[in-house]
Amino acid sequence: MNKRNDHQDPILGKLQNETLVIHADDEVTKDGTVAPAIYYSATFRAQDSIEFADMAGTPRHPQYYTRYGNPVHERVKKVMAELEGTETALVTGSGMGAIATTLLSLVSAGDHVIAQTRHYMSTAKIMDEMLPRFGVEVTLVEQADVSAFAAAIRPNTKLIMVESPANPTLVVTDLAAVAELARPRGIIIVADNTFASPINQRPHELGADVVVHSATKYLGGHHDLTAGVICTSEELAERIWHTHISIGSVLSPMDAWLLLRGLRTLPMRIERINANALALAKFLEEQPQIERVYYPGLPGHPQHELAKRQMSGFGGMIAFAIKGGYEATARFVSALKLSLNAVSLGGVDSLVVHTAAMWGGVMNEEQMRTAGIPPNFVRYSVGIEHIDDLKADVLQALQMI
Repeated sequence: MNKRNDHQDPILGKLQNETLVIHADDEVTKDGTVAPAIYYSATFRAQDSIEFADMAGTPRHPQYYTRYGNPVHERVKKVMAELEGTETALVTGSGMGAIATTLLSLVSAGDHVIAQTRHYMSTAKIMDEMLPRFGVEVTLVEQADVSAFAAAIRPNTKLIMVESPANPTLVVTDLAAVAELARPRGIIIVADNTFASPINQRPHELGADVVVHSATKYLGGHHDLTAGVICTSEELAERIWHTHISIGSVLSPMDAWLLLRGLRTLPMRIERINANALALAKFLEEQPQIERVYYPGLPGHPQHELAKRQMSGFGGMIAFAIKGGYEATARFVSALKLSLNAVSLGGVDSLVVHTAAMWGGVMNEEQMRTAGIPPNFVRYSVGIEHIDDLKADVLQALQMI
Protein backbone atom coordinates (compact mmCIF):
# COMPACT_ATOMS: atom_id res chain seq x y z
CA MET A 1 0.00 0.00 0.00
CA ASN A 2 1.20 3.52 -0.72
CA LYS A 3 1.99 6.00 2.01
CA ARG A 4 -0.18 9.07 2.24
CA ASN A 5 1.23 12.28 0.84
CA ASP A 6 3.93 13.79 3.05
CA HIS A 7 2.98 17.43 2.44
CA GLN A 8 3.21 19.42 5.67
CA ASP A 9 1.25 22.58 6.43
CA PRO A 10 3.07 24.66 9.07
CA ILE A 11 -0.08 24.86 11.21
CA LEU A 12 -2.31 21.96 10.19
CA GLY A 13 0.41 19.37 9.68
CA LYS A 14 0.18 16.61 7.09
CA LEU A 15 -2.53 17.15 4.48
CA GLN A 16 -4.33 14.32 2.68
CA ASN A 17 -4.82 14.04 -1.09
CA GLU A 18 -8.41 15.31 -0.96
CA THR A 19 -7.12 18.53 0.61
CA LEU A 20 -3.95 18.79 -1.44
CA VAL A 21 -5.79 18.89 -4.76
CA ILE A 22 -7.73 21.93 -3.50
CA HIS A 23 -5.01 23.83 -1.64
CA ALA A 24 -1.52 22.75 -2.78
CA ASP A 25 -1.35 25.69 -5.20
CA ASP A 26 -2.77 28.37 -2.87
CA GLU A 27 0.56 30.21 -2.67
CA VAL A 28 1.31 30.25 -6.41
CA THR A 29 -0.50 33.49 -7.21
CA LYS A 30 -1.97 36.16 -4.95
CA ASP A 31 -4.59 37.67 -7.24
CA GLY A 32 -7.46 37.53 -4.75
CA THR A 33 -9.63 35.14 -6.74
CA VAL A 34 -11.13 31.95 -5.32
CA ALA A 35 -11.33 30.29 -8.74
CA PRO A 36 -7.94 30.42 -10.49
CA ALA A 37 -7.57 32.99 -13.24
CA ILE A 38 -6.71 31.95 -16.80
CA TYR A 39 -3.62 33.84 -17.95
CA TYR A 40 -4.31 33.82 -21.66
CA SER A 41 -1.21 35.68 -22.69
CA ALA A 42 1.61 34.36 -24.87
CA THR A 43 4.08 36.85 -23.41
CA PHE A 44 4.54 38.89 -20.22
CA ARG A 45 5.84 42.42 -19.74
CA ALA A 46 8.94 43.36 -17.77
CA GLN A 47 9.06 46.64 -15.85
CA ASP A 48 12.65 47.40 -16.90
CA SER A 49 15.68 45.87 -18.60
CA ILE A 50 17.00 44.38 -15.36
CA GLU A 51 13.77 42.51 -14.71
CA PHE A 52 13.65 41.39 -18.36
CA ALA A 53 17.16 39.96 -18.14
CA ASP A 54 16.18 38.09 -14.99
CA MET A 55 13.03 36.69 -16.63
CA ALA A 56 14.92 35.63 -19.76
CA GLY A 57 17.65 33.91 -17.76
CA THR A 58 15.42 32.03 -15.29
CA PRO A 59 14.53 28.49 -16.41
CA ARG A 60 10.80 27.73 -16.21
CA HIS A 61 9.94 31.33 -15.39
CA PRO A 62 6.12 31.48 -15.03
CA GLN A 63 5.70 34.97 -16.52
CA TYR A 64 8.12 35.41 -19.39
CA TYR A 65 6.75 33.50 -22.40
CA THR A 66 4.12 30.77 -22.23
CA ARG A 67 6.31 28.23 -24.04
CA TYR A 68 8.61 28.62 -21.02
CA GLY A 69 5.87 28.79 -18.38
CA ASN A 70 2.58 30.36 -17.34
CA PRO A 71 0.95 31.08 -13.95
CA VAL A 72 -1.70 28.41 -14.61
CA HIS A 73 1.06 25.91 -15.42
CA GLU A 74 2.61 26.74 -12.05
CA ARG A 75 -0.59 25.82 -10.24
CA VAL A 76 -0.86 22.46 -12.00
CA LYS A 77 2.81 21.70 -11.40
CA LYS A 78 2.49 22.42 -7.69
CA VAL A 79 -0.50 20.11 -7.25
CA MET A 80 1.05 17.31 -9.31
CA ALA A 81 4.43 17.45 -7.54
CA GLU A 82 2.67 17.17 -4.19
CA LEU A 83 0.50 14.27 -5.37
CA GLU A 84 3.45 12.31 -6.80
CA GLY A 85 5.83 13.25 -4.00
CA THR A 86 8.48 14.79 -6.29
CA GLU A 87 10.39 18.05 -6.02
CA THR A 88 8.74 19.64 -9.04
CA ALA A 89 6.82 18.99 -12.24
CA LEU A 90 6.55 20.14 -15.85
CA VAL A 91 3.50 20.29 -18.10
CA THR A 92 3.26 19.56 -21.83
CA GLY A 93 0.67 19.70 -24.58
CA SER A 94 -0.02 15.92 -24.48
CA GLY A 95 0.95 12.72 -22.73
CA MET A 96 3.14 11.71 -25.63
CA GLY A 97 4.69 15.16 -25.50
CA ALA A 98 5.68 14.35 -21.91
CA ILE A 99 7.06 10.91 -22.79
CA ALA A 100 8.91 11.91 -25.96
CA THR A 101 10.40 15.04 -24.40
CA THR A 102 11.59 13.08 -21.37
CA LEU A 103 13.22 10.32 -23.43
CA LEU A 104 14.90 12.69 -25.87
CA SER A 105 16.25 14.72 -22.95
CA LEU A 106 17.81 11.83 -21.07
CA VAL A 107 19.39 9.59 -23.73
CA SER A 108 21.92 10.16 -26.51
CA ALA A 109 23.41 8.24 -29.43
CA GLY A 110 25.30 5.22 -28.13
CA ASP A 111 23.09 4.81 -25.06
CA HIS A 112 20.99 1.74 -24.33
CA VAL A 113 17.36 1.75 -23.14
CA ILE A 114 15.36 -1.09 -21.62
CA ALA A 115 11.61 -1.02 -22.17
CA GLN A 116 8.67 -3.37 -21.81
CA THR A 117 7.18 -5.49 -24.56
CA ARG A 118 3.85 -4.02 -23.48
CA HIS A 119 3.57 -0.24 -23.65
CA TYR A 120 1.05 2.26 -24.92
CA MET A 121 1.26 1.97 -28.70
CA SER A 122 2.87 5.38 -29.30
CA THR A 123 5.50 4.70 -26.63
CA ALA A 124 6.15 1.37 -28.33
CA LYS A 125 6.62 3.20 -31.63
CA ILE A 126 9.27 5.45 -30.05
CA MET A 127 11.11 2.37 -28.81
CA ASP A 128 10.78 0.43 -32.06
CA GLU A 129 11.42 3.22 -34.56
CA MET A 130 12.39 6.66 -33.25
CA LEU A 131 15.15 5.96 -30.73
CA PRO A 132 17.01 3.51 -33.01
CA ARG A 133 17.01 6.17 -35.77
CA PHE A 134 18.94 8.44 -33.37
CA GLY A 135 21.50 5.76 -32.52
CA VAL A 136 19.93 4.60 -29.25
CA GLU A 137 19.75 0.85 -28.72
CA VAL A 138 16.53 -0.53 -27.22
CA THR A 139 15.92 -3.92 -25.61
CA LEU A 140 12.33 -5.02 -24.94
CA VAL A 141 11.70 -7.31 -21.98
CA GLU A 142 8.76 -9.13 -20.44
CA GLN A 143 7.68 -6.74 -17.72
CA ALA A 144 6.35 -9.42 -15.37
CA ASP A 145 9.83 -10.99 -15.15
CA VAL A 146 12.23 -8.91 -13.05
CA SER A 147 15.10 -11.20 -14.07
CA ALA A 148 14.53 -10.14 -17.69
CA PHE A 149 15.29 -6.54 -16.73
CA ALA A 150 18.44 -7.69 -14.92
CA ALA A 151 19.61 -9.78 -17.88
CA ALA A 152 19.11 -6.87 -20.31
CA ILE A 153 21.32 -4.39 -18.44
CA ARG A 154 24.50 -3.41 -20.29
CA PRO A 155 27.40 -1.10 -19.42
CA ASN A 156 25.79 1.63 -21.60
CA THR A 157 22.24 1.24 -20.23
CA LYS A 158 21.11 4.77 -19.45
CA LEU A 159 17.36 4.47 -18.90
CA ILE A 160 14.60 1.96 -18.11
CA MET A 161 11.07 2.79 -19.24
CA VAL A 162 8.24 1.15 -17.30
CA GLU A 163 4.46 1.40 -17.45
CA SER A 164 2.30 -0.23 -14.79
CA PRO A 165 -0.39 -1.34 -15.20
CA ALA A 166 0.43 -1.51 -18.91
CA ASN A 167 -1.83 -0.32 -21.70
CA PRO A 168 -3.86 -2.28 -22.81
CA THR A 169 -3.07 -5.65 -21.19
CA LEU A 170 -2.94 -4.50 -17.53
CA VAL A 171 0.24 -6.45 -16.83
CA VAL A 172 1.89 -5.11 -13.66
CA THR A 173 5.58 -4.24 -13.27
CA ASP A 174 7.36 -4.70 -9.93
CA LEU A 175 8.49 -1.08 -9.71
CA ALA A 176 10.50 -1.42 -6.50
CA ALA A 177 12.38 -4.47 -7.78
CA VAL A 178 13.30 -2.75 -11.05
CA ALA A 179 14.44 0.31 -9.10
CA GLU A 180 16.69 -1.89 -6.97
CA LEU A 181 18.40 -3.07 -10.15
CA ALA A 182 18.77 0.43 -11.57
CA ARG A 183 19.77 2.55 -8.58
CA PRO A 184 23.27 1.20 -7.88
CA ARG A 185 24.11 1.43 -11.59
CA GLY A 186 22.96 5.02 -12.00
CA ILE A 187 20.24 4.05 -14.49
CA ILE A 188 17.31 6.47 -14.71
CA ILE A 189 13.83 4.97 -14.34
CA VAL A 190 10.93 6.65 -16.14
CA ALA A 191 7.50 5.38 -15.05
CA ASP A 192 4.27 5.98 -16.95
CA ASN A 193 1.64 6.23 -14.19
CA THR A 194 -1.30 7.13 -16.43
CA PHE A 195 -3.39 4.00 -15.81
CA ALA A 196 -3.02 4.12 -12.03
CA SER A 197 -3.01 7.87 -11.28
CA PRO A 198 -1.16 9.20 -8.20
CA ILE A 199 -4.20 8.34 -6.08
CA ASN A 200 -3.68 4.61 -6.67
CA GLN A 201 0.10 4.44 -7.10
CA ARG A 202 3.16 6.62 -6.47
CA PRO A 203 6.10 5.28 -8.51
CA HIS A 204 8.54 7.84 -7.10
CA GLU A 205 8.12 6.30 -3.63
CA LEU A 206 8.99 2.95 -5.22
CA GLY A 207 12.17 4.26 -6.81
CA ALA A 208 11.24 5.90 -10.13
CA ASP A 209 13.22 9.03 -11.01
CA VAL A 210 10.64 10.47 -13.42
CA VAL A 211 6.87 9.90 -13.38
CA VAL A 212 4.94 10.79 -16.54
CA HIS A 213 1.22 11.05 -17.19
CA SER A 214 -1.12 11.56 -20.04
CA ALA A 215 -3.14 14.13 -18.12
CA THR A 216 -5.76 13.85 -20.86
CA LYS A 217 -6.92 10.78 -18.94
CA TYR A 218 -7.68 10.54 -15.20
CA LEU A 219 -6.03 13.80 -14.16
CA GLY A 220 -8.27 15.91 -16.40
CA GLY A 221 -11.06 13.39 -16.12
CA HIS A 222 -13.70 14.89 -18.41
CA HIS A 223 -12.55 14.12 -21.99
CA ASP A 224 -12.18 17.84 -22.73
CA LEU A 225 -8.43 18.52 -22.77
CA THR A 226 -5.11 17.19 -24.03
CA ALA A 227 -2.13 17.49 -21.68
CA GLY A 228 0.92 15.75 -20.24
CA VAL A 229 2.75 16.00 -16.91
CA ILE A 230 6.34 15.14 -15.94
CA CYS A 231 7.05 14.80 -12.19
CA THR A 232 10.69 14.61 -11.13
CA SER A 233 13.61 16.27 -9.33
CA GLU A 234 14.70 19.87 -9.87
CA GLU A 235 17.88 18.68 -11.58
CA LEU A 236 16.17 16.38 -14.09
CA ALA A 237 13.34 18.87 -14.63
CA GLU A 238 15.81 21.51 -15.81
CA ARG A 239 17.40 19.06 -18.26
CA ILE A 240 14.01 18.04 -19.61
CA TRP A 241 12.75 21.64 -19.75
CA HIS A 242 15.57 22.73 -22.08
CA THR A 243 14.48 20.04 -24.56
CA HIS A 244 10.84 20.92 -24.00
CA ILE A 245 11.23 24.54 -25.05
CA SER A 246 13.00 23.43 -28.23
CA ILE A 247 10.42 20.79 -29.13
CA GLY A 248 7.59 23.12 -28.18
CA SER A 249 4.96 20.74 -26.80
CA VAL A 250 3.23 23.63 -25.06
CA LEU A 251 0.15 23.28 -22.85
CA SER A 252 -2.34 26.04 -23.57
CA PRO A 253 -3.47 28.16 -20.61
CA MET A 254 -7.05 27.04 -21.16
CA ASP A 255 -6.17 23.34 -21.10
CA ALA A 256 -3.99 23.95 -18.04
CA TRP A 257 -6.97 25.58 -16.33
CA LEU A 258 -9.24 22.67 -17.28
CA LEU A 259 -6.62 20.25 -15.97
CA LEU A 260 -6.41 22.12 -12.69
CA ARG A 261 -10.19 21.97 -12.36
CA GLY A 262 -10.11 18.24 -13.06
CA LEU A 263 -7.46 17.68 -10.40
CA ARG A 264 -9.72 19.22 -7.76
CA THR A 265 -12.04 16.19 -7.92
CA LEU A 266 -9.47 13.49 -8.75
CA PRO A 267 -9.57 11.62 -5.40
CA MET A 268 -13.37 11.44 -5.38
CA ARG A 269 -13.58 10.32 -9.01
CA ILE A 270 -10.90 7.66 -8.54
CA GLU A 271 -12.66 6.29 -5.47
CA ARG A 272 -15.89 5.81 -7.45
CA ILE A 273 -14.09 4.49 -10.54
CA ASN A 274 -12.09 1.97 -8.49
CA ALA A 275 -15.28 0.61 -6.93
CA ASN A 276 -17.12 0.46 -10.26
CA ALA A 277 -14.26 -1.28 -12.05
CA LEU A 278 -13.80 -3.99 -9.41
CA ALA A 279 -17.53 -4.70 -9.36
CA LEU A 280 -17.75 -4.81 -13.15
CA ALA A 281 -14.67 -7.05 -13.45
CA LYS A 282 -16.23 -9.55 -11.04
CA PHE A 283 -19.49 -9.37 -13.00
CA LEU A 284 -17.69 -10.03 -16.30
CA GLU A 285 -16.00 -13.12 -14.84
CA GLU A 286 -19.44 -14.63 -14.33
CA GLN A 287 -20.61 -14.21 -17.93
CA PRO A 288 -20.36 -17.30 -20.19
CA GLN A 289 -19.57 -15.19 -23.29
CA ILE A 290 -16.34 -13.92 -21.68
CA GLU A 291 -13.20 -15.93 -22.31
CA ARG A 292 -10.97 -14.11 -19.80
CA VAL A 293 -10.93 -10.93 -17.70
CA TYR A 294 -7.72 -8.98 -17.06
CA TYR A 295 -7.92 -6.77 -13.96
CA PRO A 296 -5.24 -6.60 -11.24
CA GLY A 297 -7.89 -6.21 -8.55
CA LEU A 298 -9.22 -9.74 -9.15
CA PRO A 299 -7.75 -12.47 -6.92
CA GLY A 300 -7.30 -14.60 -10.05
CA HIS A 301 -5.02 -12.06 -11.74
CA PRO A 302 -1.51 -13.61 -11.78
CA GLN A 303 -0.03 -10.43 -10.28
CA HIS A 304 -2.77 -9.63 -7.79
CA GLU A 305 -0.45 -9.82 -4.77
CA LEU A 306 2.08 -7.50 -6.43
CA ALA A 307 -0.69 -5.05 -7.32
CA LYS A 308 -1.90 -5.08 -3.71
CA ARG A 309 1.63 -4.39 -2.52
CA GLN A 310 2.36 -1.36 -4.71
CA MET A 311 -1.12 0.07 -5.37
CA SER A 312 -3.72 1.49 -3.00
CA GLY A 313 -6.49 0.95 -5.58
CA PHE A 314 -6.64 -1.00 -8.82
CA GLY A 315 -7.88 1.67 -11.23
CA GLY A 316 -10.64 1.93 -13.77
CA MET A 317 -9.21 -0.04 -16.69
CA ILE A 318 -10.47 -3.54 -17.48
CA ALA A 319 -9.43 -5.73 -20.39
CA PHE A 320 -11.32 -8.85 -21.43
CA ALA A 321 -11.54 -11.32 -24.28
CA ILE A 322 -14.85 -12.18 -25.99
CA LYS A 323 -15.59 -15.72 -27.11
CA GLY A 324 -16.17 -15.88 -30.87
CA GLY A 325 -13.18 -13.92 -32.16
CA TYR A 326 -12.88 -10.59 -33.95
CA GLU A 327 -16.41 -10.39 -35.38
CA ALA A 328 -18.16 -11.28 -32.11
CA THR A 329 -16.02 -8.68 -30.33
CA ALA A 330 -16.93 -6.02 -32.90
CA ARG A 331 -20.64 -6.81 -32.44
CA PHE A 332 -20.34 -6.53 -28.67
CA VAL A 333 -18.65 -3.14 -28.79
CA SER A 334 -21.18 -1.84 -31.32
CA ALA A 335 -24.13 -2.98 -29.16
CA LEU A 336 -23.12 -1.06 -26.02
CA LYS A 337 -25.40 1.91 -25.24
CA LEU A 338 -23.85 3.69 -22.24
CA SER A 339 -20.20 2.83 -22.79
CA LEU A 340 -19.08 4.98 -25.69
CA ASN A 341 -16.96 3.51 -28.50
CA ALA A 342 -14.16 6.09 -28.40
CA VAL A 343 -10.42 6.31 -27.85
CA SER A 344 -8.84 7.61 -24.66
CA LEU A 345 -9.78 6.68 -21.10
CA GLY A 346 -10.00 7.86 -17.53
CA GLY A 347 -12.97 10.22 -17.73
CA VAL A 348 -16.39 10.43 -16.13
CA ASP A 349 -17.92 8.62 -19.13
CA SER A 350 -17.21 4.92 -19.64
CA LEU A 351 -15.34 4.35 -22.92
CA VAL A 352 -14.70 1.10 -24.77
CA VAL A 353 -12.51 0.11 -27.70
CA HIS A 354 -12.04 -3.08 -29.70
CA THR A 355 -8.31 -3.09 -29.09
CA ALA A 356 -7.26 -4.98 -32.22
CA ALA A 357 -9.18 -2.49 -34.38
CA MET A 358 -7.62 0.48 -32.60
CA TRP A 359 -4.02 -0.74 -32.39
CA GLY A 360 -4.16 -2.20 -35.91
CA GLY A 361 -4.17 1.31 -37.33
CA VAL A 362 -0.65 2.06 -36.11
CA MET A 363 0.97 -1.32 -35.39
CA ASN A 364 1.73 -4.24 -37.67
CA GLU A 365 0.75 -7.82 -36.83
CA GLU A 366 4.15 -8.67 -35.33
CA GLN A 367 4.08 -5.62 -33.07
CA MET A 368 0.56 -6.50 -31.94
CA ARG A 369 1.61 -10.06 -31.11
CA THR A 370 4.58 -8.72 -29.13
CA ALA A 371 2.22 -6.40 -27.26
CA GLY A 372 -0.08 -9.32 -26.41
CA ILE A 373 -3.16 -8.02 -28.26
CA PRO A 374 -5.39 -10.82 -29.62
CA PRO A 375 -8.24 -10.19 -32.12
CA ASN A 376 -10.97 -10.59 -29.47
CA PHE A 377 -9.57 -8.11 -26.95
CA VAL A 378 -11.67 -5.30 -25.41
CA ARG A 379 -10.31 -2.37 -23.39
CA TYR A 380 -12.93 -0.86 -21.11
CA SER A 381 -12.42 2.42 -19.25
CA VAL A 382 -14.94 2.47 -16.41
CA GLY A 383 -16.55 5.81 -15.60
CA ILE A 384 -18.59 7.13 -12.70
CA GLU A 385 -22.03 5.96 -13.89
CA HIS A 386 -24.11 3.80 -11.55
CA ILE A 387 -22.69 0.28 -11.52
CA ASP A 388 -26.09 -1.37 -12.02
CA ASP A 389 -26.57 0.56 -15.25
CA LEU A 390 -23.10 -0.41 -16.51
CA LYS A 391 -23.78 -4.07 -15.75
CA ALA A 392 -27.11 -3.93 -17.58
CA ASP A 393 -25.46 -2.32 -20.59
CA VAL A 394 -22.74 -4.98 -20.77
CA LEU A 395 -25.28 -7.78 -20.34
CA GLN A 396 -27.51 -6.62 -23.18
CA ALA A 397 -24.49 -6.18 -25.47
CA LEU A 398 -23.24 -9.69 -24.70
CA GLN A 399 -26.63 -11.04 -25.73
CA MET A 400 -26.16 -9.44 -29.16
CA ILE A 401 -23.07 -11.44 -30.13
